Amino acid sequence: MAVDQDKLMEFLLKFVGDVGATMAAGNVLVGDRLGLYRALTGGPLRPEALAERTGTHPRYVEEWLRGQAAGGYVEYDVESGTYGLTEEQAFALTDPDGAVFAPGAFQLAAGALRAQEQIIEAFRTGGGVGWHEHDPDVFTGCERFFRPGYAANLTTTWIPALDGVEDRLRAGARVADVGCGHGASTVLMAQAYPASVFVGSDYHAGSVKQAEIRAADAGLNGRVSFETASAQTFGGGPYDLVTSFDCLHDMGDPLGAARHIRESLAPDGTWMVVEPAAGDSVAANLNPVGRVYYSFSTFLCVPNAMSQTGGYALGAQAGEAPIRRLASDAGFTRFRKVAENPFNMVYEARP
Repeated sequence: MAVDQDKLMEFLLKFVGDVGATMAAGNVLVGDRLGLYRALTGGPLRPEALAERTGTHPRYVEEWLRGQAAGGYVEYDVESGTYGLTEEQAFALTDPDGAVFAPGAFQLAAGALRAQEQIIEAFRTGGGVGWHEHDPDVFTGCERFFRPGYAANLTTTWIPALDGVEDRLRAGARVADVGCGHGASTVLMAQAYPASVFVGSDYHAGSVKQAEIRAADAGLNGRVSFETASAQTFGGGPYDLVTSFDCLHDMGDPLGAARHIRESLAPDGTWMVVEPAAGDSVAANLNPVGRVYYSFSTFLCVPNAMSQTGGYALGAQAGEAPIRRLASDAGFTRFRKVAENPFNMVYEARP
């Protein structure tokens, strides 16, 4: 075997970076759970001071800080021996209501990796691993990861981009939020449009229970309700708006879901489809965002689809063309992309 040493070293540097990133996931969660990042928002601290402020042991904190500095997650000042956060690091690491909350993504990833043995077996057998079979950190991490993006975009950019939908929501509409998980999207919409009524649904009973708690905590009882049901069986209607956030590609029967959504809509209703940002070819997705989505999809999205009937396993990088085709096959006559950002694409489908 003729090995090019320069190319080998280039690959080994990728490998070293990935090993560091893998262990960084656990360390980010330590920093989040123990309040280490939040304690640094008040200004740079020496390890001893940070440990005292957070009720932790200074030797552990010192090693944690060194690793965080090496990875670029905190800043180290050589002269003072202190560690601190830049405004950007603090924004991404300490604010669960900001546009980006990195610890949520790491919690989701760490939870997903706990299913390694089940995923390996699924590779061998072609079977599936249902969403409900994963570690609870998958459900909580998913909410903490996706909610900030929804909070930043849902009512400010995505819904206003739909044809006439925001006016109807302000006047009073019926909305079904399909695959709602812990109800982050449902609650955000209900808070923004108090004249409308919202029904969230998810096949995972544990997530529905958490969604009910979220709605109650937000004081939305009476306008928001939830049911344990799949995207192919949710009840109610006719709805003025049906939404599906980052879940269509997880389904074994997305066509059945699209048909049921079509049947549940009012004649002039709208289906808003939010899916991960993706091109329509593998080559178009060979980038850092595509890598994240393909990796999550291997552990979460495809196994969940394979655990269900229907014959589909779109994966998180399906792109626009398959979604458009599903909408058309389900009887929707109008379909367009209305918004996008580096992480999401938003589509509008109408009868």
